[in-house]
Amino acid sequence: MKSLLLAAVAAVTLMSAAHAADAYKFALIPKGMDNPYFDLSRDGCMDEAKKLGVTCIYKGPATHEPATEVQIMQDFITQGVDGIAISVADADSVIGVIKQAREAGIPVITFDADADKSARQAYVGTDNKEMGRELARQLIKVHPQPSTFATQSGGPAAANLNDRLAGLYEGLKGAGWTEVKGSPAFCNDDAALAAQQLADFATANPDIGAIIPVGGWALFAPKAYKSFVDANMDKVKAGKFPLVMPDTLPVELQTLKEGYAQVLVGQRPYEMGQKAMDILLALKKGEKVDPVTIAGLDVVTKDNVDKFLK
Repeated sequence: MKSLLLAAVAAVTLMSAAHAADAYKFALIPKGMDNPYFDLSRDGCMDEAKKLGVTCIYKGPATHEPATEVQIMQDFITQGVDGIAISVADADSVIGVIKQAREAGIPVITFDADADKSARQAYVGTDNKEMGRELARQLIKVHPQPSTFATQSGGPAAANLNDRLAGLYEGLKGAGWTEVKGSPAFCNDDAALAAQQLADFATANPDIGAIIPVGGWALFAPKAYKSFVDANMDKVKAGKFPLVMPDTLPVELQTLKEGYAQVLVGQRPYEMGQKAMDILLALKKGEKVDPVTIAGLDVVTKDNVDKFLK
């Protein structure tokens, strides 16, 4: 009788623990819901949450808007979610709300874009300075002779993008390249504006050697982007205007396959979404986690693009 009672208690304890894990709700906040890049983070988050027996809630601003991102995080704090992972649009703007979440007992990590001066407990994402360096290395590989260049970023307060710019400048300026007036341009993660800015750089600087963004926004507006490339295709074919672009989402891979890019340097947003769930669950259980988890980079050319498309 006693053994039956102990077995029953053990079963109830296991069921309670399982129920507690099932009840965990973790929020994943992207910079903007309209950015296809974050769709992969969402998919990784949802898939991993299903494996772990937790819930991934994916919600962010409709477009890149730091103030709205802060408000959404405050709403999640009010709702009492069990953990928050946020891709930070403005590193300074989230310091207060991250502190607020931590004081409420909610674990907070950053993914994709960090706020290392905040009370966040961990970061999972790209080594962004190294990504900038890799973009520079690939550009120099395609175009060894130093020339003039322009670059483009998303928002001026995004720490991850500023790190990429720093790495890009280190590589290009160190190799004798010169930045043109008006660079960098900021597109605020708007694909149509990004494509237009690339065209504007080319028009204003007919002899420019390269236009190399630190994010793949323009390629999410394929019609406008291809129009920009077509207008400069003679220089591209002559090897005077290399097309080295960030990220390796399906639309970007297809763009490369069609000859509208020569090299893609890609991040791993799906992996970031997966690891965000793993880290938040570990923090919720009171376990120690690595303060920084780096997701790798992929370099894609015409030689390996089919493998990535599969």
